[in-house]
Amino acid sequence: MKPSRLLLIWLAVLLAVSVLLGALRALDVAVPSTLLSINWGLMLALLALAVLDAVRLKRLPSPAVQRQLPGNLALGRWGEVRLEIAHAFNRPLQVQIFDHVPDGLDFENLPLTVELQPSQHSQLGYRLRPLKRGHFSFSQCQISLPSPLGLWTDKRLLDACDDTRVYPDFARLYEGQLLAVDNWLSQLGIRQRQRRGQGQEFHQLREFREGDSLRQIDWKATARHRTPIAREYEDERDQQIIFMLDCGRRMRSQDGELSHFDHALNACLLLSYTALRQGDAVGLSTFAGEQSRYLAPVKGPGQLNVLLNAVYDLDSSQRPADYQAAVTQLLARQKRRALVVLVTNLRDEDDEDLLAAVKRLGQQHRVLVASLREEALDRLRQVPVQTLPDALAYCGTVDYMNARAQLHQQLAAHAIPALDSRPGELGAHLVSQYLAWKKAGTA
Repeated sequence: MKPSRLLLIWLAVLLAVSVLLGALRALDVAVPSTLLSINWGLMLALLALAVLDAVRLKRLPSPAVQRQLPGNLALGRWGEVRLEIAHAFNRPLQVQIFDHVPDGLDFENLPLTVELQPSQHSQLGYRLRPLKRGHFSFSQCQISLPSPLGLWTDKRLLDACDDTRVYPDFARLYEGQLLAVDNWLSQLGIRQRQRRGQGQEFHQLREFREGDSLRQIDWKATARHRTPIAREYEDERDQQIIFMLDCGRRMRSQDGELSHFDHALNACLLLSYTALRQGDAVGLSTFAGEQSRYLAPVKGPGQLNVLLNAVYDLDSSQRPADYQAAVTQLLARQKRRALVVLVTNLRDEDDEDLLAAVKRLGQQHRVLVASLREEALDRLRQVPVQTLPDALAYCGTVDYMNARAQLHQQLAAHAIPALDSRPGELGAHLVSQYLAWKKAGTA
């Protein structure tokens, strides 16, 4: 409980009058004694009113606050939180409310001021924007109650426990690309019109047509029907895609509001959305984090929600990436051939360890290495060189980029495709590569 502005003003006025009267008496100016008595009387009356007002304030019952919080929030997107206040006051009362928002959540329009009316519930709201993913708990809400005479303000903490989850908002970041993907899929007709003749799954027998390969001829059926009969194939619709997501220290770089890890996570979810639309199975395997997580590849649109629930609280760590251990773990879990997308940030020190691990993985699975490139590197290469520090920074950047390019060349020499992409463009590049392979029948 603290004094209000009204009480402080009255105290200041009475003290100023006391000081003035005292100064006049010190200067031997005649001051009526009644003025001194009135001043002291006013001060004692103010003290008595303040004590009485404080007692009445303490006896006021605390209102009840109920928070209406969305169960799920999207990273970086504004949401609204509603507060409903129930009270038993028999007169209008203006209060101030401040919700205790957990760290990692930005907010607007707090604190809130509302006038509570007798026998009525009041509703008000404020805006909330998550700055990081994970699970967040709201525990208390603070309300400032004025005293009946307005001389005091009492701050009370009200219990209002709620929980919410913050998920990656890949749909907002890639909403234009999602629409483009849907349009692209409809134009390609990958699901509606399966490419015939070059896939891996047998579909049917039919008469031999111009343009068919001699390898498609079924000689036994041809002998029975005495006319050329060809086998017709279609693309596999139950292929499996597994993301190997690096959760180590190299993914902690920050470009804008999102870290490289958040960009990588959004890109994986965007490709998962696309692959699940094609009837493929999608899974996940993480490494170099505080805890490794694994999701077996599963088909169906519901798998996207499973992925979101599995990664919403996933974060990068300070640990280095151990590619050999990650590959060994994945090979023990995934026996069927799959497309493995390794999402990481390649460095020149990864030469031997990464190449050996990816070559082992490539013996059983098809591998795509997706590497995130810091946007700061591209900016440094464009800065005019005018001073010695500029020259040193430019040369260091070029040397670092050359080392990365050499590592990509080594991967290409071992027939391992690699993508070198800026974080914001990784999702589009992954989807483009996947759809290109899908159209060519090599995905």
